Amino acid sequence: MTDHDTFIERMGLAAENDGLSRIAGRLFGALILHSEPCSLDDLAEQLGVSKASVSTEARRLVERGVAERIGKSGDRRDYYCLTSDFFAQIIRFRLSRWATLHRLAREMQATHADAEPQLVRDRFAYIDHFNAFVLARVEEALRDWDEHEREEVVAPERQGGARRQRNVTPRQGGKRHAKERLG
Repeated sequence: MTDHDTFIERMGLAAENDGLSRIAGRLFGALILHSEPCSLDDLAEQLGVSKASVSTEARRLVERGVAERIGKSGDRRDYYCLTSDFFAQIIRFRLSRWATLHRLAREMQATHADAEPQLVRDRFAYIDHFNAFVLARVEEALRDWDEHEREEVVAPERQGGARRQRNVTPRQGGKRHAKERLG
């Protein structure tokens, strides 16, 4: 087993621990390691799974903003690559799940607070307080990151230099740039 194979398999196991499918994690790992967009056929072969399985999991990654589907001129196949902000998108997705749990706890606290024993009310208050504290800081960190990325892309252009080149497509307008790379 190569280092790449080991990495891909470990990404699959990590995804399972995070509530995703093992194939989704392996697909994510494979996309991290590819510098060019990959077809479903190539990904299925690399991962040793069916094309249908890869297609299903690729759609999940696209829905979460982690990957994007692109086309190649003269080729009917779909190709996939990571978005430039794939890791921030993972954090945003987790944050949305966490915010949902926070909202559920707040709803329960608001509608049934009087009927619950003090210990239960204290637990809901703790969940509310902790989540509000942490969510605010993570959201602030993501805003700071977005600003940092905008400044990093704009700064070289202001100095007359070339724009920073990434190995993945930019989030905004990424399909156009990816198609240009594919021909």
